[in-house]
Amino acid sequence: MKLFPSACLAVLLTLASASFAAPPKKAAKPEPAKMVRVVFQTEKGEIELELDEARAPQTVRNFLVYVDGGFFDGGVFHRTVKPDNQPNNNVKIEVIQGGINPARESEQRPPIPLERTNVTGLKHKDGTLSMARDTPDTAVSDFFICIGDQLELDFGGKRNPDGQGFGAFGRVVKGMDVVRAIQKAPAEGQKLTPPVKIQRAMRKP
Repeated sequence: MKLFPSACLAVLLTLASASFAAPPKKAAKPEPAKMVRVVFQTEKGEIELELDEARAPQTVRNFLVYVDGGFFDGGVFHRTVKPDNQPNNNVKIEVIQGGINPARESEQRPPIPLERTNVTGLKHKDGTLSMARDTPDTAVSDFFICIGDQLELDFGGKRNPDGQGFGAFGRVVKGMDVVRAIQKAPAEGQKLTPPVKIQRAMRKP
């Protein structure tokens, strides 16, 4: 009677064990990321925003600190940018810019890293919500909303000389008529006169 060498026997036992092993489990499908909604009640009506935490997590978390802390209650839309009030810019844009209650500026958090659009995949289209900044990684609490597509604000765009773009992190889902009304409000240059008050900002359940 011919016997298998011990090494061969070990291989056969391993193969037999593998043939009876349970099939590998399929990877669980990731749950879709929850979109957080925020409502701004302004003097000219409500603006409802949808924040994309999945793609711009740091920016959204920073923004929600100001919302949850009541920083935007008593805040203002203070700037309107239209084709006729940016004579020194070769690349024209259309946005309105807002910020927290001026009385609470000393309580602001440190600046956040710029989440660039070539990483997040978000684009500055009509109704996009994005962070205002000077140089990269300097955004704090001021934000802006696009009126019309403003792709020169994306990474590689020419509005800002550094080409890094701005940190888009959400969009308007209701109230673009209010956004346009704010853009058309009286202004001296780009400064709204008077600014349009944000009466309250809150998460939508």
